[in-house]
Amino acid sequence: MTRVLIVEDETTLSHILKDTLETMEFEVALASDGAEGLELYRIWSPDIIVSDIMMPVMSGIEMVQQIRIQDKQTPVLMLTAKTQVNDVVEGFGAGANDYLRKPFAIPELVVRIRALLGRATLMANKQTDELKAGHFILNTNNNNLTDTVTGQCATIPNREAAILKELILNVNDIVPTKRILADLWGNDDFFSSRSLSVLMTRLRHRLAPDSTISIINIRGEGYKLTTGEATSTL
Repeated sequence: MTRVLIVEDETTLSHILKDTLETMEFEVALASDGAEGLELYRIWSPDIIVSDIMMPVMSGIEMVQQIRIQDKQTPVLMLTAKTQVNDVVEGFGAGANDYLRKPFAIPELVVRIRALLGRATLMANKQTDELKAGHFILNTNNNNLTDTVTGQCATIPNREAAILKELILNVNDIVPTKRILADLWGNDDFFSSRSLSVLMTRLRHRLAPDSTISIINIRGEGYKLTTGEATSTL
């Protein structure tokens, strides 16, 4: 049974989430602040953590920072109020994998949890340094991008390679813009956002020889690598 650790200081919300998730065959533990969440994480070993950002004693961001010192794998979904949007970038910088704004529908939370668990399983099972997208192969050790049809190989810059790796690992799913900016630039200011747009244009150009894959800009959300029928970018 999948273990979900919910770290939330709103008691009513946390118990609603617990009761609902348990009907879906999740095993759930509750913590009311980051310090309690950190203690439960260490003794209970959850498969995924769902945590509020703003809490007494220890914030969700501080908790994630402590967890990421030794654990880079356990997925973390952050919950944030609409007034805490600026904290999202800090959350990604601390090591969170995704975020959900309050108020949210529980089915959306469940979808996010399952998606993160699926990605974590994919990463854990990945035994190769080569990632495939259409007829391209990205070697994550040396950043070589090879077109298996023409045999052409190019070494691409680190940030381009990191973005392409994230897109491939989340193929057909949206990779949030804020997460990319936090991971690669540490902020989401105008210049970082502009740099990201330039790198996406370069990646589209590199992948253009394969019409079955496309990088789509989902405005206001992020980017998605699609496979199959070629799709025009926005």
